[in-house]
Amino acid sequence: MSDHAGLAASLGRWSARHRAYATVGWLLLVGVAMFAGSAAGQVTMTRTQYGTGESGQAQRLLADAGVADPAQELVLVHSATQTADAAGFQASVRAVVTGLQGTNAVQDVRTPVPSADRHNVLIQFAVKGDINTSADRVQPVLDAVAAAQAAHPGMRIEEFGDASANKWFNDTIGKDAKRAEWTAVPLALGILLVVFGALLAAVLPVILALTAFLAANGLLALISHALAVDTSASSVMLLMGLAVGVDYCLFYLRREREERAAGRDPKTALENAAATSGRSVLISGMTVMVAMAGMFLSGMQLFAGFAIATISVVLIAVVGSVTVLPALLSLLGDRVELGRIPLIGARRRPVGGSRFWNATLRRVLAKPALSAAVSGGLLLALAGPANGLRTENLSVEKILPSSTPIVQTYERITAAFPGGPAPALIVVKAPDIQAAPVRQAIAAFQQAASSNAEIGRPILVTTHASANLAEIQVPLMGSGSDAVSRHALTTLHDTLVPATLGHIPGGQALVGGTLAFSTDFNNTLRGSIVPVFLFVLTITFLLMLIAFRSLVIPATTIVLNLLSVGAAYGALVAVFQHGWGVSLLGTTAPGAIESWIPLFVFVVLFGLSMDYHVFVVSRIREAHQRGLPTRQAVTEGIRATAGVVTSAAVIMVAVFAVFGTLSLQQFKQLSVGLAFAVLLDATIVRAVLLPSVMALLGEHNWYLPKWMARLGRPREHASAPRPTASPPTGSPVRS
Repeated sequence: MSDHAGLAASLGRWSARHRAYATVGWLLLVGVAMFAGSAAGQVTMTRTQYGTGESGQAQRLLADAGVADPAQELVLVHSATQTADAAGFQASVRAVVTGLQGTNAVQDVRTPVPSADRHNVLIQFAVKGDINTSADRVQPVLDAVAAAQAAHPGMRIEEFGDASANKWFNDTIGKDAKRAEWTAVPLALGILLVVFGALLAAVLPVILALTAFLAANGLLALISHALAVDTSASSVMLLMGLAVGVDYCLFYLRREREERAAGRDPKTALENAAATSGRSVLISGMTVMVAMAGMFLSGMQLFAGFAIATISVVLIAVVGSVTVLPALLSLLGDRVELGRIPLIGARRRPVGGSRFWNATLRRVLAKPALSAAVSGGLLLALAGPANGLRTENLSVEKILPSSTPIVQTYERITAAFPGGPAPALIVVKAPDIQAAPVRQAIAAFQQAASSNAEIGRPILVTTHASANLAEIQVPLMGSGSDAVSRHALTTLHDTLVPATLGHIPGGQALVGGTLAFSTDFNNTLRGSIVPVFLFVLTITFLLMLIAFRSLVIPATTIVLNLLSVGAAYGALVAVFQHGWGVSLLGTTAPGAIESWIPLFVFVVLFGLSMDYHVFVVSRIREAHQRGLPTRQAVTEGIRATAGVVTSAAVIMVAVFAVFGTLSLQQFKQLSVGLAFAVLLDATIVRAVLLPSVMALLGEHNWYLPKWMARLGRPREHASAPRPTASPPTGSPVRS
């Protein structure tokens, strides 16, 4: 075995000899991290910290000048029969304004503006205080609007804005997180009950995965005080923690059970599991963490937070799998199979593995060239739609189903006042914002914009004299994110602003707002994709090279992983841009992928795919080191790992599928991309493409140039199984 095997075996032996230290140490780690994190609280990113490009500069210009950027809110008053001049209509508008002012929670209540057909009136105002905490203070405002609606049942009065939308999202994310926890955990436990047929063996991986998540979440809360994270970081951490935590324990525990079924004593069985599956866990964990670290190269705080969250939970899951798990297995021994489930617990599988996978493998290896061509061609075909992948920072009407009340309100405001819910924001900086040339430039801009058919109404100007800044809200025609709005933004940025505000002496005019933010975010992301990809590919290659002492194995692994990622991208485009099967997810196709999803899916899938490849190729390598020819070693390795890899894949797919049931479009897209790729990876890639390619390559799989001999020859660990890596023929193994 390699040095990784020596480290894994040493950790396993130490933990088995010092069970109390390992177990108590783990409990202390989890307890202290949870307590400290709970006491500190998690700090989430502010709007300014999300900004990139020119729109980000505009936000930072306001923040650096100490200009308050309160949450903007809109109330739409509508009547199908009355116009804005009717007495009843005016009474309802006055009721809204009076109610808002009576809350003492709002400011800058502007003059109500009628729509072109005069059947709608828009009331604009701001919520007092910090925009980042406005969701916690908006309830009295919502109550005032609801009271006005109750008093005027013949009208439709509804509210939408920064604070009210954020409150809705915060409440929804909280409910979704709880539902995910209460669904994913029992689901994983149920699958493990089928896998092991024993309650205790099934509970162990779930407990370790959950405790790893709890500890990592506590650490994330502490780290967030130095680097604020996105509100969904904990949900992403839960997804990763359950996936890798359960898988690592599953690999380790199944190998220990196989060794015992082969007739080895408990001590030897545990040492062999540590030296083999423990080694795979270390290599896989290192590779996953390196892949996650690639997100730091994006230069964006959003991805840095995701990187910290995922690396933390993977690191703690690896530590638990190679320390406290062997300690508990040493303590329990064969009692780990306590609580055998009737029928399931009595079920046994033949040593040769699943009849289905055996039959598949025989056909694959009988014609490896054809198998490789067909499976590779299928993956390329599935990746085909990815050529049309389009990303954007999804607006509210695309994040949620159209039946959601908040989306309906947004769409009605947009229909009556195009661009109203998400206007462009121009930040003007000048040596003297009240100087005549500045006022003239702003007036010229207002006149030019008002006469332009691509600009909506009203155009609002707010001057901050003490900071020598001015904010200009400019509604854009269209939905706020469609081609019409994008063209309007281009006209605003490239024509209207330079022709007017661009002539302010010593001044600066920056274009921001929701659509500008999305555009700048995408542009920044495109520039960071190549460095992230190269980093992940290079470091993964080097880790696999060191782990397997081969140039071919890491190269093959990278190609296969890229095919899986490509297929995941193809699935995302097919479902969320073309609408194929999207109704099964309880949503509609937004026509684009959330901006951060492709990069995140790449690094996550590249890391998770290593779980299977490292585990499977390690078993193949074990057989080859015992002297078996490569084709025979491939057969033994695939058969030996078929059951555990299938079980691990089912758990991962099930956990990811749970996130597809959540409300937000981002989680649904994550679910489809990750679940589809893992399913392909555990079936087509692992059972067809990998064995066929390795069979074709033969002994070339283990090629390493002589000048790289410094990497060292693989060393056999003293406790590693010599005669066979699987139980003797004819002996049953509980599945």
